[in-house]
Amino acid sequence: MTPSTADLLAVLPQTQCTRCSFPDCAAYAQAIVDGKAAINQCPPGGMAGVQRLAVLTGHAALPLNPVNGVEGPRTVVFIDEAWCIGCTLCIKACPVDAIVGANKLMHTVIEPYCTGCELCLPVCPVDCIELENVSGNATGWAAWSPEQADQARNRYDFYSYKRKREEAENDKRLEAKAVLKLSDLNTHSQHTDPVVLDKKRAVIEAALARARAKQLANEPKRPDEHEHLVP
Repeated sequence: MTPSTADLLAVLPQTQCTRCSFPDCAAYAQAIVDGKAAINQCPPGGMAGVQRLAVLTGHAALPLNPVNGVEGPRTVVFIDEAWCIGCTLCIKACPVDAIVGANKLMHTVIEPYCTGCELCLPVCPVDCIELENVSGNATGWAAWSPEQADQARNRYDFYSYKRKREEAENDKRLEAKAVLKLSDLNTHSQHTDPVVLDKKRAVIEAALARARAKQLANEPKRPDEHEHLVP
């Protein structure tokens, strides 16, 4: 029996690190189902993770692909607050909303929520983020519990929903401005030539149609109600 995407996703560590070459754990699970990815592309899960995927898929448990990284201990990041400039780039990069702070104010990592994905490291312009080994010699699933994976997945799902909702709300505000402008183009334009105004009206109408189609396609969906969502 072919496993479902949900079956495979359930045995992934949910670090959302993208080392598998896919945007998140769910996309990697789907790629395995579709035959577009091998089961040995998840360094955070280590060989134990490969074994779990092998049992579900019936594929051979190949060694981890070095292209995707190597198995290692669980890490968390911490920010040297003396060097932090408050740029917020790490906050935007964190897939599980584990960094708090505000523009031009120092940021802090909420250690229990950090998955060690390392996505914040390359975006920091002042190199003030460092990794810390928090599992000693334990690696892969030996360093990462199912409870931590569940928490990471819930935080990722909630944060993804929140971000898409905010983007949708911003798109609606921009649409409202465009509709207002379109309702009285003569007042909102420096041009008076009817030909120019008609061309501008057509451009705005086409842009509104594209924006509405995009909104319908990207309407954010709330995560499953049974999940314990975290703010």
